[in-house]
Amino acid sequence: MSIMPDTWIRERALKDGMIDPFVDGLKKDGTISYGLSSYGYDARVAPEFKIFTNVDNAIVDPKNFSHNSFVDRETEACVIPPNSFVLARTVEYFRIPRDTLVICLGKSTYARCGIIVNVTPLEPEWEGHVTLEFSNTTPLPAKIYANEGACQFLFLKSDQTCETSYKDRNGKYMLQRGVTTPRL
Repeated sequence: MSIMPDTWIRERALKDGMIDPFVDGLKKDGTISYGLSSYGYDARVAPEFKIFTNVDNAIVDPKNFSHNSFVDRETEACVIPPNSFVLARTVEYFRIPRDTLVICLGKSTYARCGIIVNVTPLEPEWEGHVTLEFSNTTPLPAKIYANEGACQFLFLKSDQTCETSYKDRNGKYMLQRGVTTPRL
């Protein structure tokens, strides 16, 4: 299994629609960088956020998720309460090839501010917007900027094709659009 370079990512994005919309090269211009890098792709966070709150004394339970535990906001800058987190999604829509596994890593700009992006895999033949989880580990409010870089995806291509892909298994998060909450 090898990590794939910018040339391979560009070709898959433009030829197969692996990343849509695709930004060729890193864009910085006063923003947190996003776009194609040497061995990855820095995705942007969309302006849709689900901010967790305890107004209704809800319990966060992945088997019985209560939508009362968050408030929806559409905004260009989301403030995460201290010691809390938000759900968001990528601007980009991903279509992962059958012989590829993708790993999501947080950007160091946010990590240096105590904002952690969950590390998650995108499995072979998974497709959709990636739901992102941002944790504010600080005792202060923290800000996330929409339409700017949020995380980096690394593409690992196998020398063999898997027997069963995420699509074959009818994975519960297949074809997700928008911010997707936990499913059982």
